[in-house]
Amino acid sequence: MASSSSSRALNAILPQIAGSPYEAHQKARTFAARYVKSGQFDTAIDVLFQSARELLKNGQAGSGVDLAGFMLEVYEAKSEAVTDESRGRVTQLIALTGAEGSWRKTLIDKSIAWSAKHGAYPSGDPDLHHYVGALLVKEGAYDTAESQLLTAGLRDSARLLAEAYIRWMEAGGEPGNYALKGVLPYLLNGNILAARAFITKFVSLLPQSELISSPPLQAGDSVELVQTKDGLINFCQAAVLLCQRANGDRNKVMRESWVRLCGTYQSRGGVLAHPEVRKILNDIGGLYFALPPPRGQAGNPLGDMMSSLFGGGTPQAQPARRMLAPALPSPAVPQGLD
Repeated sequence: MASSSSSRALNAILPQIAGSPYEAHQKARTFAARYVKSGQFDTAIDVLFQSARELLKNGQAGSGVDLAGFMLEVYEAKSEAVTDESRGRVTQLIALTGAEGSWRKTLIDKSIAWSAKHGAYPSGDPDLHHYVGALLVKEGAYDTAESQLLTAGLRDSARLLAEAYIRWMEAGGEPGNYALKGVLPYLLNGNILAARAFITKFVSLLPQSELISSPPLQAGDSVELVQTKDGLINFCQAAVLLCQRANGDRNKVMRESWVRLCGTYQSRGGVLAHPEVRKILNDIGGLYFALPPPRGQAGNPLGDMMSSLFGGGTPQAQPARRMLAPALPSPAVPQGLD
C-alpha cells in the first residue's frame, strides 16, 4: 500500500508495469529524482521500492535492479541506517531478482556495500550476509554461499555452513578439508562461538561410517570430543576447544598446549604442514595465546588455503577480530585424539 505522499507517483507507475514496463521504469526514476531533489528521501525510497518490486515480479530484472540500485543511492544520500525495515526492503528485492544472469549479484554487492558503510560491521551487515548465504545454499550454490556465511559470523550461519559442506561433500572432497575451511577462518577472526557452532554441527552430521565407535574422549569439565577417522576433523575439534578455553588466558601451559597440538599434527605432513596453513595457525596462536609470529610471514594465507582445498573460493573481506572474552579454566590437551 502506497503512503499518502507517494501514492500519486505509484498510481501513475504501477498500472503501466504489465503492459509498458520501460515507460513505468522511466516514470519511477523521474518521480524519485524529483523527490530526492526536494529532500523527500522516504517518499523516493517508497516509490523506488514498490516500483522495483513490481517490475521484478513481472520478470523485468534489468529495470527492477536498476531501480533497486537507485533506492540504495537514496539510502546513501539519506545516510539510511541498517534496520530491520531498511534491510527488509533489500532482501525482498534480492529474493525476487532470481539467479539468472548477473543482476542479483549486482544488487547483492551494492546492498552489502551500503550496509558496510551505514551499519556497525565493516564487512557488511551479518544478517544480510546470512540471508544471502541461506538463499545460495537453498539453490545448491555452495561455493558462493561459503564466503557469505563465513563473513556473517553468526552461529546460525556457522551451522548452515556445516550443513552446506556436508551436502557439498557428496560431490567429492575429504571431510577434514571442509572442517578446516569452516573452523580456521572463524578462529582467525576471534569468532570462537561460530567456530564451535560450526564444528559441533559438522561432526553431528557426519555419516556413521566416519566415526569411531569407541567412547568419546573426555577433555575436561565433561566436554566430550567425538573421535572420527579423519585426523583433520579431530584436530579442528581440539583446536576449537583449546581456543575456547584460552579466551585470553595466555599462560605458559596454554601456549604449550597449543604448540603441542599443532606440532603433533603438522609432524604427520598433509595440509596442516602447508606453509599457508602454518601461517594461519601461527596467527591463531598469536590471537589466543600471545605466541609471537615467526619471521618473514607475508601474503594472504587464508585466501591461499581456501583456494587450495579442492578449489574452494576465497572468503570476502573478513570481519574485524573481536576482543576475546575473559578466560575460562585451562584444560589439558586431550590425549589420544588421532
